[in-house]
Formats: sequence, C-alpha cells, structure tokens
Amino acid sequence: MRPSGESFDALIIGAGPAGSSAAAILAEHGRRVLVLEREKFPRYHIGESLIPFTYHPLERLGLIPRMKASAFQKKYSVLFVQPNGQASQPFYFFNRYQRDTVAQTWQVMRAEFDQMLLDNARAKGATVIEETAVKELLREDDRVVGVRAQLASGELATFRAPVTLDCTGKEAFTAVRQGWRVKDPFLNKVAVWTYYKGSRREMGIDEGQTTVAFIPNKGWFWHIPLHDDLVSIGVVAEGKYLSRDGVRDAKTMFDREIRENAWVADHLAMGAQTGPYFVTSEFSFHARYCYGPGLLLVGDAYCFLDPVFSSGLMLALKSGVMAGDAVHAALSTNDWAPARFAEYGRSMRVGIENMRKLVYAFYNPAFSFKQVIEKYPDAAGEITDCLSGDVDKDFSQLWARVREFVPLPEDLPLGAPLESAALAP
Repeated sequence: MRPSGESFDALIIGAGPAGSSAAAILAEHGRRVLVLEREKFPRYHIGESLIPFTYHPLERLGLIPRMKASAFQKKYSVLFVQPNGQASQPFYFFNRYQRDTVAQTWQVMRAEFDQMLLDNARAKGATVIEETAVKELLREDDRVVGVRAQLASGELATFRAPVTLDCTGKEAFTAVRQGWRVKDPFLNKVAVWTYYKGSRREMGIDEGQTTVAFIPNKGWFWHIPLHDDLVSIGVVAEGKYLSRDGVRDAKTMFDREIRENAWVADHLAMGAQTGPYFVTSEFSFHARYCYGPGLLLVGDAYCFLDPVFSSGLMLALKSGVMAGDAVHAALSTNDWAPARFAEYGRSMRVGIENMRKLVYAFYNPAFSFKQVIEKYPDAAGEITDCLSGDVDKDFSQLWARVREFVPLPEDLPLGAPLESAALAP
C-alpha cells in the first residue's frame, strides 16, 4: 500500500459523461481534480442518442464547435412506428426550437464521444488515471475522505480529497455499498441489441432520426443511425415476453422480434448484422440521497431511467456540470453542510420525475400521445418539451391532463442530501 503523494480538491470515480463533465467544470474553476477510471479509453458503451436539451451542458463544456465539426450523425427528429409499419409524421425539433442550436442534435458512437469528453477534461487541467479500479471509500469521523484503488500495475494506492464524486454509471458503486439504491416500483425491462451495416436509412434531413418502433405488449425497438453506415438497433420489453417459449439466446430473441414490426423488418432486410449481440436488464433505479458527508452522486450513479426517451446522456451531462459548480462553491467556502447540495438534488429530481411520468405513461397500454393532443392541442408543445429534455419546467397542467387517460406515479421522496452525519460502512 502506498499513498499517491498528492492531495486533490476533488476525486471522481468514473470517466464517463458525468465524470468527465464534472472534472472539466472543476478544472475550469482552477480546482485540482483527479479522475479514476477502471477501463482504458476509448471503450464501448451503449446509449448513443442525444436529445435536444443536451445542447446546453455541451455548450457550457465548450464542445459545440467540436460536435458540429465531428462525423457524428446529425439528428433533427423522432419517429414512432406501429407494429404494422404505419409511421407517424416525424417530430421535428426545429418546429419548436431554434434550428441552429437546440433543434439540431446528434447520434454518437460512445467510444468516440466519451473520449472527446475525457480529452476535454484533460485539456482543462484534470488529472486522469485509467485502468484503475476503486476498491473502497476511505472514512474518517463518519466522512468520506478519499478512496483506495488498485492501479494497472496491481499496486494499491490511496487518494484523498475533501469530496468524492461517484460517477460510476449503472454500477452505482457507492449507492449499492451504502444501501441507498432503490428500484423503481414499475420500470423493469430487458434490452437486447446489436448493430447493422448497410441497412435502409431515410433520406435528407430524416437520415439521422431516432425511430421508436412498437412491438406487442408495449415493447419497442430503437433504431439509431450512426456514422460509417452503422445502425444501432435494439429491442426493449418485459423479460418474460422476450424469453417466452423458453428462449434464452440473445440472437434468437432479437431475430424473433424483428418479425413483430414491419418497419424494422423492412429496414434491416437490406443490411448485414455485425458484431455481437448484447443483453442487459434496463431496470430503473434511484438513490435515496444525492449527498452524504464527503460524497456526491452524479449521473446514472444517482438515477438510471428506462432508456425509451434517450434521457440518459442529457441527465448525465447536466448533472456533471451542476455537480462541478456545486463542489466548486463548497470548496470556495469550505462549507460541506447537506444544505449546500439541496438545490442540486432538488433540480435533478424535478427533471427525473417529469421524465419518469412520461415513461410510465408510454408503457401503459391505454395511453397514446395522440389522444391527449386531440383533446388538448396545446399539450403538444409541452409533450415535445419534456421529450426534448426541457425537464425543469412546471408540467403540472400536462400531468393533470394525462391523468384523465392513465394513472401516473407520485413523486418519489428520494434524492435529497443526507441530513444525518453518519454514512454506512
């Protein structure tokens, strides 16, 4: 065991979008920040679609020019398709937002996108150590004061700072160990996905649109066109539906569901499947607290929502930027009281609960956006705002209208700072 020999203002576990964003903001503020990443970048990751309001954190990070100059597929719309292949009109973001800013977003290959974010954090002054696995939190007087980690060499090292940011994604390193992880009472799906090369793509401005294609029992395909003529294609449904008749093989599950949507079958028919098939549980979970003494949860480590509306990257980038600013403010005053992080927790939960209500409605067989809009035409704008990631707004009128058609969940009493000083061992 050896200490690192350096002290930092903040430690960040995980170099994904949340961690790299928080690191960039803190480094920009002149803080000494260390990012510990278990893997070697670039590395594969799913979650490739950006929604419009990802623009603002990307702008804050100074990455809009790089995104516009990149090879990433431009995205202007979303399409919904029935099992028989009948498609809605595309929902164009520029009908609601400024075309040159929020209304044009991207479909990204995460290995490239995440590397861009991490390089940006490095360029701003963050120290990054890859292939380093954090093994445990260090505590003194009921407070997290650092971490113990295993370096690529196998050597153990300790790193210390006044605050540690958990940005470990769905793994939720500290929420699991603290007993803070709470499963959503309803949202519990399974995803099976792969990639196709040379499959059918739309023309012109529709080439990069995200398509949500329905299958029976409120399951759905995502169809995300990427650059290099690659398409990310996956199916999400209840596990018992995908594994019906005893099927357990991922390829067999996936191929069987292609036949359940005519649009998907048509678009994939002219392409060739490439690479492996992936399977994961897409359960939603929440953290009981956003903050405990010396510990802040960020991105998917704080909350992971069902991916149907592609909110994950937006929430990760937004929370990373907010966390960076909140930690900088705490460092400036040496004030680590829970109240210091109350607004961070409140703001994140407002957005999460708004998106969560939309997800619950989506999975209810009795619900359709069309019904709501036919009765309340002006609801179309609010639905578009929520789907686009403008989730900090007061949507109480929209939810009252949706509840005329289907029940919606109450807000979960979760995500505020831990008021007690004690952290679980």
